[in-house]
Amino acid sequence: MASEGQASTSSNAFSFISKGWREVKDSADADLQLMKHRANEFKNLATSFDRELENLFKFNSASAIRSSPRSEIDFVKKLQPKLSEFRRVYSSPDFSKKVLEKWGPRSRIRIDLSAIKNALVSEGEDRDGVMEFDRVRRRRPLKFSEFWGEWKGDGEAEDEERQSNKDWEPIRALKTRLKEFEKREFLGGFKNSEFVEKFKSSLKSMYKEPEKSKAVPPLDVTELLACLVRQSEPFLDQLGVRRNVCEKIVESLCSKSKNQLLHPLSSGDSSVLDSESINDELDLRIASVLQSTGHSYDGGFWTDHAKNDPSDQKRHVAIVTTASLPWMTGTAVNPLFRAAYLAESAKQNVTLLVPWLCKSDQELVYPSDVTFTSPEEQETYIRNWLEERVGFKADFKISFYPGKFSKERRSIIPAGDTSQFIPSKDADIAILEEPEHLNWYHHGKRWTDKFNHVVGVVHTNYLEYIKREKNGALQAFFVKHINNWVTRAYCDKVLRLSAATQDLPRSLICNVHGVNPKFLRIGEKVAADRELGQETFSKGAYFLGKMVWAKGYRELIDLLAKHKNNLDGFKLDVYGNGEDANEVQSTAKSLDLNLNFLKGRDHADDSLHGYKVFINPSVSDVLCTATAEALAMGKFVVCANHPSNEFFRSFPNCLTYETPEDFVAKVKEAMESDPKPLTPEQRYNLSWEAATQRFMEYSDLDKVLNKDNNGAKSSIGNGKKISKSASVPSLTGMVDGGLAFAHYCLTGNEFLRLCTGAIPGTRDYDKQHCKDLHLLPPHVENPIYGW
Repeated sequence: MASEGQASTSSNAFSFISKGWREVKDSADADLQLMKHRANEFKNLATSFDRELENLFKFNSASAIRSSPRSEIDFVKKLQPKLSEFRRVYSSPDFSKKVLEKWGPRSRIRIDLSAIKNALVSEGEDRDGVMEFDRVRRRRPLKFSEFWGEWKGDGEAEDEERQSNKDWEPIRALKTRLKEFEKREFLGGFKNSEFVEKFKSSLKSMYKEPEKSKAVPPLDVTELLACLVRQSEPFLDQLGVRRNVCEKIVESLCSKSKNQLLHPLSSGDSSVLDSESINDELDLRIASVLQSTGHSYDGGFWTDHAKNDPSDQKRHVAIVTTASLPWMTGTAVNPLFRAAYLAESAKQNVTLLVPWLCKSDQELVYPSDVTFTSPEEQETYIRNWLEERVGFKADFKISFYPGKFSKERRSIIPAGDTSQFIPSKDADIAILEEPEHLNWYHHGKRWTDKFNHVVGVVHTNYLEYIKREKNGALQAFFVKHINNWVTRAYCDKVLRLSAATQDLPRSLICNVHGVNPKFLRIGEKVAADRELGQETFSKGAYFLGKMVWAKGYRELIDLLAKHKNNLDGFKLDVYGNGEDANEVQSTAKSLDLNLNFLKGRDHADDSLHGYKVFINPSVSDVLCTATAEALAMGKFVVCANHPSNEFFRSFPNCLTYETPEDFVAKVKEAMESDPKPLTPEQRYNLSWEAATQRFMEYSDLDKVLNKDNNGAKSSIGNGKKISKSASVPSLTGMVDGGLAFAHYCLTGNEFLRLCTGAIPGTRDYDKQHCKDLHLLPPHVENPIYGW
């Protein structure tokens, strides 16, 4: 064991050193490329300067020889060879190579200007005597405007004389000669030549007078009240004041000052304002006022500004879920399809982050004794399963985070900080499948701090499951408020698959799940066979689902037991595996129900194609995937009139019931008639293409991906672009940040974690996870002094 520990330690140390060396090498390569680029720029600048001087000398050579003073000609003749020598040295092809060879980390490029210096000194000796260069070096640093000033006329001679005393002597001499060239008649068109104009414009562009900001009217009382009401929405919501009431108050206040609000930020007809436009205009109005005062707001009290900058690069979407294949559960299958169809558009990079279980937990979770020795092996299994069903090779990345299986909750709990397994360079957009589940015990970086946009997708009605347990009502009360807490603290947007879920902050109801394309192909084949007059359904009714009481088995047994006489001769095949399998089967047998229990299997299995009726009495589901799959295959579905089935009511083959007697009537109707074929529109609504389109729209992902680089909404006012990204402190943001900080502190205490039902040791991943996922030990990855 000692030798294995030493070998593991040596391997980890070598991996750490190799990683550090690669980072140093990459940084050095980038520095060398930058040096080479700057050397080439200097060479091009020297060449351009030499070309302009040559044009200058060619343009004036003939007239200068005839009429200019002898001293001017001698100066030009002395200066021109020196400039040519300067160009020859620093414009040579080997210049960049020599710089890269000799330029160390702390060295500087020193250009030899002695040639020009000697020429100017020799000229000064002929006319004004020797110049004291050492004395010049001891003077105070001169500003650029003191070097060159502006090109002035004859009327400013006295100002020019005072300014010239401040100039550096060589520069003053050169400037004096250029001005004398400009005054003499022999220059002719030189004063308006292209070279002079470019030279003047370049000097002016380097020094610009600061623009005076235009006055913007201050916020009036109604606008301040509107801003206060909007920022107080979280508190008012807790007091029972609905969101639409707050929106009406804001709209009423803004309408009183809409003339000031809409001018000058927007134009057009302002008679009709919706809630979103009012909020946008109010934000832009506040931003313009703050911008006019010079105020700059950098973010909230809890805000982390080290977010990924998506500018000039492809956007990245990270999908984080709580389960993985071969566990055939909704949070394992649906996020996998979402990743495939988001990646299919090739508009953004996609990473799917799934839990990795140690072998002991795999044996408890994965069916048919399937286990994996490495994440690579499980990734191969997942990709093969997916490609067999979608029919194309999905180009997305699969990563793993440490997880542990909770027998009591029958779910996987993340171990450690899940967010750390998405690199910072890819931390752009996060999709949290089951955000409340992922964040119950999350002790790590806040998702909204690391990512630019965070969307939560609620899959499970946890309150319904908890109410069935001992002291369920009390537990459900606490879990309801904890779910509100974590989703408000960690998500920008929450999507609920149906109204059966808990009403969460910033949430919308939309079915963003589709069905496996394989089921749609099965339904198309059934419709084609019916047109040919072939028998399509040779079997009766069936039920398929994980065999736990909460998945609808309790409702099913109660309905069949109560109306056993009314359903005389009705036989139901039940497919499923689960922790409550023995108890469910013994209960059905004791009641003498006509149920045939079979081993669980994939819904797309050939043995299930011949059934005509799928019965699903569950009221604990949020959106039953098996129901959607049965409809896609062209079957009847008998289900409860429940919010979880709201999406399916528009399909003619979906028969909903409200009472036990109604259940019997719907079952008889389905058994005695044939289902109707699906229309092309109905098939599309069930597909993942349509689900992905709905997801992009309702999660605001299409708006986020199409925003400008800085990700901020903006408007044009007074001829200037005004950003409304982070203009004023947001009370909501401060509250959310405070909740996140409090949650971080509480989940860092092991005693409090255990009191709330966490698995011992899940604040950090363990040694087995380190070995399986090749991770550094937690005390090395997060040292105590870095807390």
